[in-house]
Amino acid sequence: WCGPCRQEMPLLDALYDRYERVGFQLLGVNIDDDPRRAMEMAEELGISFPVLFDDRKEVSELYRVEAMPVTVILDREGVVRYTHYGYKPGYEEYYLDQVRTLLRE
Repeated sequence: WCGPCRQEMPLLDALYDRYERVGFQLLGVNIDDDPRRAMEMAEELGISFPVLFDDRKEVSELYRVEAMPVTVILDREGVVRYTHYGYKPGYEEYYLDQVRTLLRE
């Protein structure tokens, strides 16, 4: 079930753990019709950030999610600043740089 998601989620969770105390928020959004698989995976991986369910696909449409995973990074004002489609090892370095940039603003 979504191999790239399985790789990316623990890395995002580490980023969340590291920067939550300084205002970084992270929300996972699941687009499956049955949320049980996502919850089981999040529990198995020890994910601590909130996972929301987009059963009406509204968030997916808003952020143009056509495949998983999509990582959208917003600034403090809620403006989309970065969007990453898919996941490959090493992307987390981009996320780290982008989050640090936004936290300094």
